[in-house]
Amino acid sequence: MFPWEWLSNVLLLLLLLLLLLLLLLLLLLLQQVMKMREEAQAHMDALLLELRGGAAADGSVGGRVAHQPSAGAVAIKAKLKNAVAAMQHGLIERDTEVRLLLLAAMSGEHILFIGPPWDGEELLTRFSVPEELFGPLSMRALEDDKYVRQTRGYLPEAEVAFIDEIFKANSAILNTLLTLINERLFDNGSSRVKVPLLTVVGASNELPESEELDALYDRFLVRRLVRQVSAAGVGQMLSYYTSSEYESSSSSVGASSSGNGSSGGAQNGSGAGVIAEGQKLTREDIRECKRQALRTVKVPQSVIQLLTDLRSHLQEKFEPPVYVSDRRLVKSIQLLQVGAYCNGRDSVSEYDCLLLQHLLWQRPEQADRINDWVVGQLSVDDGLKQVEFLLSGLFSRTCRALGHPDKTAAMLEEVVELRQVLVAKYRQVDDNLTDGFPVVLDNLWLGSEESEAIAMTLQPKLNKTRSAVEAVLYDVATLEVALLHSSEPVMLANLMPKEWAKFIRNSDITDVKPIGTRPRP
Repeated sequence: MFPWEWLSNVLLLLLLLLLLLLLLLLLLLLQQVMKMREEAQAHMDALLLELRGGAAADGSVGGRVAHQPSAGAVAIKAKLKNAVAAMQHGLIERDTEVRLLLLAAMSGEHILFIGPPWDGEELLTRFSVPEELFGPLSMRALEDDKYVRQTRGYLPEAEVAFIDEIFKANSAILNTLLTLINERLFDNGSSRVKVPLLTVVGASNELPESEELDALYDRFLVRRLVRQVSAAGVGQMLSYYTSSEYESSSSSVGASSSGNGSSGGAQNGSGAGVIAEGQKLTREDIRECKRQALRTVKVPQSVIQLLTDLRSHLQEKFEPPVYVSDRRLVKSIQLLQVGAYCNGRDSVSEYDCLLLQHLLWQRPEQADRINDWVVGQLSVDDGLKQVEFLLSGLFSRTCRALGHPDKTAAMLEEVVELRQVLVAKYRQVDDNLTDGFPVVLDNLWLGSEESEAIAMTLQPKLNKTRSAVEAVLYDVATLEVALLHSSEPVMLANLMPKEWAKFIRNSDITDVKPIGTRPRP
């Protein structure tokens, strides 16, 4: 019996030694995992420190050089703020209308207001004749058998025109009006002359009913439904127009109109004084703005994709479908470039697409639906989902590449590229949250109430997006550290258990079995 007892004791001792060895190996593995995690966390902390860092001596913020708008863009923005204040003086609940009118003018586009009848000087009816818009025929020219109009004081020589009930235009007026609005050309007799027109402000209390007016309707890139002043605003409006401030303002405008007629001579928003000469918006500012914007402002792929998706959404999900012409789509992008330039930026932001609610509708009730869709796209980060998908693919290929130095190096390059994408995304979200959402709240073309409502809607969603980006960035940093150390699959399984579970679940067993979770001998 003694030999058997001795053998059993030896086997028990060997088993204990084996368990001890396994425990030591496990402790060693856990120590390596903890060390790797600490290194990954240190890498992540360094990234966040760089991203959240303050301004450096070279003007960089958070590790990147902050964009400095050109002197011209800064000057234009200041002048536009003065112009907005001047035009809003005496107006109640017309903040958005004023801003859109200015944006249309700066973009060289036309704006249409749909709402109650206006008391306009240029009121069209079905019985209007071309002479009312384009000027009377020259009697002296007729004596020489020439069909020439006297255009002084009429639309062909106007820089800004307001035409009320524009869809009452008849066929005798329509073709000439289309050429003048779209091409800035006017056929006067046998001559085709270039007109100085900056923008046409059209007004109507109804939408066009006949197909022959569709082309004219499409020429108005910016459209706005003008609602009645609210019950709360009526009292403010009546108080203003019965006050001494209104009398003072009327006298000032009359005196200004009898002067030299220089651009921008209106009072400021408080009515306290006249805008300084150097702070007025000039004709040259308006004419030069679009050229500079198209030359200097970039349109990122994300904005192009958002506009493309919106066009598909309007045609496929709206009933009846909303047709957006190629011409309108191109002009919309150009208007967004002008909008970004006037805000002092060198790139169009996805938040500039909030203006699309004023550009792409065919019927007024569609504007709010377009705005809701854009806001929804700004708060749903499909780009992050794509990054998570790329991360899972990289993790799977990394597991198969370990042990092959050439493949590991290629994987490391891809991981670094993915990290850079996430860093850029984190900066974009963090900038808006940290700096108080300047791209929305300091946007010239969004009214104060509108921008505050948008910021309040998006802020909690952006906080969630920032946390999600940070979590994915940590996984990418962990994978980068693992590749730098040529870690074994067992290490990856412990460092990134969720990604390992996805890898096991989605891979063929013949691919997974050779890798296993044991270190290679």
